[in-house]
Amino acid sequence: MHELSLMTALLDIVHTYEQMHRFKRVNILKLAFGRLSCIDSGALKFAFDLQSQGTIAEGAALQFDIRPIILFCSTCDRKMTIEQYPSSCPQCQGDNVVMQGGGEPLQLVEMEVD
Repeated sequence: MHELSLMTALLDIVHTYEQMHRFKRVNILKLAFGRLSCIDSGALKFAFDLQSQGTIAEGAALQFDIRPIILFCSTCDRKMTIEQYPSSCPQCQGDNVVMQGGGEPLQLVEMEVD
């Protein structure tokens, strides 16, 4: 379960910001990652609940922005959202496609703090 190591790194980032800005509590952490990044949001929430105990982030809400899979077809010259990858172009059924979104790593997008 690599979500434990991801959450360790995330809480290190939160701690660094706390040192710089001296806030007292984290209320919300807004996180983003691609649908194909192999991150399980349930496992990430479990890791957060476990590892945030005793920190300023304990009890904070997690909000997830799971980015869709975006495919570009050079035959159609179009971008489109798809459900599964690999995939041929849903429009022309061609194979001249490139994935342009959906594989983004975990990112801390925003924190709401007191």
